[in-house]
Amino acid sequence: LFTSAGTLSPQMLGRVYSFLDWDGWSGERVVLRPDSTIPAARLYVEQGNEGDTRKLFYVQNVLRFAQGDEPREEWQCGVELIGDTQPQGDVELILMAGEVLQALGLPAEIKLSDPGILRAVLVKAGLSLAEQLALYDRVLDGELSALDEVQERVPSLTTSLRELLSMEGDGPAYLNNLRSALLPAVPDLASPLAELNAVSEILSQVGGDHRIAPLLVRNFEYYTGPVFHFYADGQNVGRGGRYDGLIALVGGRSVPASGFALTVDVLGSILRSEATTLPQPIVIRPRGKDRADLAAAFALAGVLRRAGRGVRIAGASELPDASHVVAASDGYELMLNGAERQRFQEADEVARALAARHD
Repeated sequence: LFTSAGTLSPQMLGRVYSFLDWDGWSGERVVLRPDSTIPAARLYVEQGNEGDTRKLFYVQNVLRFAQGDEPREEWQCGVELIGDTQPQGDVELILMAGEVLQALGLPAEIKLSDPGILRAVLVKAGLSLAEQLALYDRVLDGELSALDEVQERVPSLTTSLRELLSMEGDGPAYLNNLRSALLPAVPDLASPLAELNAVSEILSQVGGDHRIAPLLVRNFEYYTGPVFHFYADGQNVGRGGRYDGLIALVGGRSVPASGFALTVDVLGSILRSEATTLPQPIVIRPRGKDRADLAAAFALAGVLRRAGRGVRIAGASELPDASHVVAASDGYELMLNGAERQRFQEADEVARALAARHD
């Protein structure tokens, strides 16, 4: 699945834990799972879903060899959208990842790219696949002079390739600059730039702030379209992209597909460090110590938690801030702070308006 079908890039294959399974003297070569998307693609094919749209999710670990102190085991929670078309599927996934991070109290920074941009330039320069991979690794390792070598092989490029591709810019405006500077010399850039622009424009219209970063993906032949990375607190917390060719590689027919994974370990470290700055939960204070009051308070807490809200039960000696008490019953008082209080008041106003309209 991982080695013979060409699903993994040469860079990824170099980081796979691979060994021979001599159980029964079969000598079958096996690997520890280095990727979660490829098994999801095989599941889609094996279940006979070809032609249908399927939305899959997973929470599991992947294992990859790494140098130095880099982690070799990574826990991921990810989703795969198989069978949908660009740009709808890509936009849905990007917004979903942003909503997850927002729910965790982490404002997300989104960066978009498309490996087809640099791939088209390298093909225009006449580089073989092996040469493309080697050069791209040099660029991502900080050796930007490699782009000068490429430019020498494409004389029609009049603008500095190094400056164009090493910079980041905001949305459609930046893509227009890339199109104006590169398209006359590299016509094959029209398709990747158009696909990336479609995603960028929709995100801009719905208020999804993002930046374009042409040099973003190391294993760039794995993806066939727009790629997205997510950052929080200055750290990369997830990544994904479009991989329309993968389903065919695992035995199916060519099907549009896209997905992303968030890195649980990194998110966990950020949340621990940011714990004191997360929004305060809803506070429920039992009015007394008898069982009925406690039962009423805990029952309400259960309802709110099942609705996805953070709740804290106040201690019996904790005095409420009267200005924050928004509801009370015989057994408890409900206290909200800051944004939670505003959201409660807005919801109450909507509910009253709907009730009046119904009457």
